[in-house]
Amino acid sequence: MKRYVYLFILANFIITVAYSQNKPLKLWYDKPASQWEETLPLGNGRLGMTPDGGIKEEHIVLNDITLWSGAPQDANNYEAYKSLPEIRRLLAEGKNNEAQELVDKNFICKGVGSGSEPFGKYQVLGDLNIKFDYANPNNEPANYKRELSLDNAIANCVYTIDDVTYKREYFTSFGNDVSIIKLSADKPGRLNLTIALSRPERSVTVEKNSELQMYGQLKSGTDNGGMQYLTKVKAQLKGGSLSNDGNELVVKNASEVVIYVSAGTDFRGADYKTNVDNKLASAMKTSYAVERAQHIAKYQKLFKRVTISLGVGTVAEETTDKRLISFHKNPNADKFLPVLFYQFGRYLSISSTRVGLLPPNLQGLWANQVNTPWNGDYHLDVNVQMNHWPVEVSNLSELNLPLAELVKGMVKPGERTAKAYYNANGWVAHVITNVWGFTEPGESASWGVTKSGSGWLCNNLWEHYAFSEDKNYLREIYPILKGSAQFYSSMLTPDAKTGWLVTSPSSSPENTFYLPNGKTASICVAPTIDNQIIRELFNNVITAAKLLGKDASLCKDLAAKLKKLPPAGQIAKDGRLMEWLEDYKETDLQHRHISHLYGLYPASLITPDATPALAEACKKTLEVRGDDGPSWSIAYKLLFWARLHDGNRAYKLFTEIMKPTLKTDINYGAGGGIYPNLLSAGPPFQIDGNFGTTAGIAEMLIQSHAGFIELLPAVPDSWKASGEVKGVKARGNYTVDFSWKNGKVINCRIISSRPRKVKVKINGLLKTLNTVKA
Repeated sequence: MKRYVYLFILANFIITVAYSQNKPLKLWYDKPASQWEETLPLGNGRLGMTPDGGIKEEHIVLNDITLWSGAPQDANNYEAYKSLPEIRRLLAEGKNNEAQELVDKNFICKGVGSGSEPFGKYQVLGDLNIKFDYANPNNEPANYKRELSLDNAIANCVYTIDDVTYKREYFTSFGNDVSIIKLSADKPGRLNLTIALSRPERSVTVEKNSELQMYGQLKSGTDNGGMQYLTKVKAQLKGGSLSNDGNELVVKNASEVVIYVSAGTDFRGADYKTNVDNKLASAMKTSYAVERAQHIAKYQKLFKRVTISLGVGTVAEETTDKRLISFHKNPNADKFLPVLFYQFGRYLSISSTRVGLLPPNLQGLWANQVNTPWNGDYHLDVNVQMNHWPVEVSNLSELNLPLAELVKGMVKPGERTAKAYYNANGWVAHVITNVWGFTEPGESASWGVTKSGSGWLCNNLWEHYAFSEDKNYLREIYPILKGSAQFYSSMLTPDAKTGWLVTSPSSSPENTFYLPNGKTASICVAPTIDNQIIRELFNNVITAAKLLGKDASLCKDLAAKLKKLPPAGQIAKDGRLMEWLEDYKETDLQHRHISHLYGLYPASLITPDATPALAEACKKTLEVRGDDGPSWSIAYKLLFWARLHDGNRAYKLFTEIMKPTLKTDINYGAGGGIYPNLLSAGPPFQIDGNFGTTAGIAEMLIQSHAGFIELLPAVPDSWKASGEVKGVKARGNYTVDFSWKNGKVINCRIISSRPRKVKVKINGLLKTLNTVKA
């Protein structure tokens, strides 16, 4: 009898889950976007566009992931290392503020730094504007709907005017690598419109043979010219006529119009003009139906790897912007919005990078300005790393590779920087970089001298190996890891007070503390993040070297220095984890950066089981820091609480990040939130909040950093009733499917490319399971 009851419950559970999984993954709205942060982001890893769905005028922002101003430069101060002895002496004497003055004078980059070219910035490609002419232009539209399908990576909008239903469909093709907009009307000859192409600066637009061409060259900041770009727009019509009015295309009385946008830059090749032409020609020779089908098939090869259900909620069907508001009022009722947001994060990863190109920057792929916030660059003190935290566990492993390529390009410049500032071996990068390989310190000591950037990047590179166990990849990245370890090994210096080997000078990213004399400083000796990153990096290099049969003497040296490093964490008198080697008082208790918890996440140096005292100190640190901040900071706190196995607190952080906002001012403190199009707000828009939250949701459901796979390590009460996850990854190259009911895992399958046993913690018990062959 009990057996039949169980089967009945299980069958009912499967039906419930299926219903939840079959719900379309889409963002939708009942009106056009009123600002850019309401537009729908589309991208194929190279090209991006954000249509606003305007009725009388459609404004579509265009992007190319490679479009950067600036140029390679050498901003190293090759006399900087001569100041090291004096800076270290002042720090040893507790005169950090005086040491900081010397750092600001001699230990920063030359020139304007990140403030202008040649550092450069990621920039908008241009604007495609479509103006529509209706028979009765004053009539209001009816039945307006605008949506983005995450299942197909296609956006559309539909509305009715004068008994004519107009439809638009948009996608950035994963097939022929062009952007496509299809306009149609359900009555013949009712499409009348003009198409224009422009850019805020440094552009020329001409019309030739019914084709719009926009081209230009960005600023380089050097005697040589900057990056060149080319965008071409053509239209195919069913019915009607195509002509031009100056540099605009004019469509009269058509029934269907398909607009093709092809673009490219000379970032990696002088043949970009030919590539633009070839891609445009190929797309226009392919039928729209075939192009659309190829796009969906190639996109879904990545997107469909993972499905997730968190049960069935009780909320009414609402537009996405209204749903955000409702969720913030009653977060426990809506089980689907967390699923949608998680899959939206996966969608953004697939859309904003591809193998062979660039990783997503601060804005992913989508920028609507020439002067993007913070240059739209790659920040190395959490942001670019956070952009990649969800890709491995969410079964998008190959999307980590563009970051590895970017880091490879930093090694040679980083070797020059290591010599110039520290007279050290190996390579180093500090807080910011760009596509040109910038590794120098920033232009201010208060933030620019943090040198954990290169070591932190090595964590991301290592994680790809940890998840994939790809030995060929490990051989490729080993010189990068080795060079980074050689730098830290070379620049470590003995601390007179403790005898530990320490970094000096350094800083804890962007944070400031009080000195006993009442003055403030950022420059210090051996901040906790340095000690954690170096400890992790040295161990990873030793492991890699043994796997590859290399560098026995280096391993011996690193192992010896590991014993002399400061501990991975020290506990202050108030029970918090110390951020600095000394128990300084921070100037801002709720500072957005929490870098000294790096050992908790993304590293595995601190865990509740292995280091309970340090884990408890992390909790106290987080309590004092609070739950607010820019979105990326809230996402990081979510990840910390997930690692601490507190699912309800992690879920509270998720509800914090989901605060609806339209603010676009630059914010460094409390605020954050999510725009109506689900992009995260610092504000302004920064994509790291999306990616960090995506990683956080996964971390609540599965963890694999502590030597075993753990299922539901931080599941909140809100998700306990029922759920199912298929296709997520665990370290060791495992694919994991599991389902649960009433907070207990009831089914689990671990898939591996070869039969083997694996340790899995299920419902609090550590078990050894056999894997299923892939």
